[in-house]
Amino acid sequence: MAIILYKILSARAGKQLFIRRIPGLSAIDEAVGRGTELGRPMLFSMGLSGLGIVAIQALSILGHIIKVAARYRTRILIPVADPVLYTIAEEAARDAYESEGAPEAFNRDDVMFLTGDQFAYASGVVGILNREKVSSVFYFGDFYAESLILAENGQQVGAIQVAGTPQIMQIPFFIAACDYTIIGDEYYAASAYLSREPTLLGSLVGQDFGKAIILGIIIIGVISAGVLSITTNSAIDAMLIRFINAFGG
Repeated sequence: MAIILYKILSARAGKQLFIRRIPGLSAIDEAVGRGTELGRPMLFSMGLSGLGIVAIQALSILGHIIKVAARYRTRILIPVADPVLYTIAEEAARDAYESEGAPEAFNRDDVMFLTGDQFAYASGVVGILNREKVSSVFYFGDFYAESLILAENGQQVGAIQVAGTPQIMQIPFFIAACDYTIIGDEYYAASAYLSREPTLLGSLVGQDFGKAIILGIIIIGVISAGVLSITTNSAIDAMLIRFINAFGG
């Protein structure tokens, strides 16, 4: 906690903190540029996410993508599976367009509630992918068995695909079918990486230092336990030898 607080205060004081480049997030500008060049819309799916930390991270990434898209006047479609998240996504999209000085670019029909049923939602997204011939697809949120259905169809229409999910069972499918995949803690680091907000940056870097310290303690503990075990075994062997010699074994 002390390290995290120190890093947050350092970031707020203007110190530049290093975060490793995340290729999947760095590819967002490339994907938006492709949509601009082709004159075709993009699609952002949050999967079956309900309102929670996973969806909040997805909305943060969505806001960044919309800001980039607004500069180039590139359309982005946002199909949603949760009715509560639908209203929040609509507001988030409107705010992102307004923050870029392009409120007129917001079209509420581009944020659409499809259905809460897993495979009906997948069918709806697949239909949009094929009808609109989307140029780029972003998958960020909770995905399950429908992940490969979505990513495979995105691949078939020739879209650049960037994916990220905390559902580790689905990551292999995204790796196989998408151009870029965000793995593990990178999903939760997305907000700090994209926004460069000091508090988020300091918290992220501080946690990394904490993990390094814990890993170091584990390694030292394993080595110490091994050395102690060898020493103990040697002492026991020596006692047995003395006992055998003493009683003429």
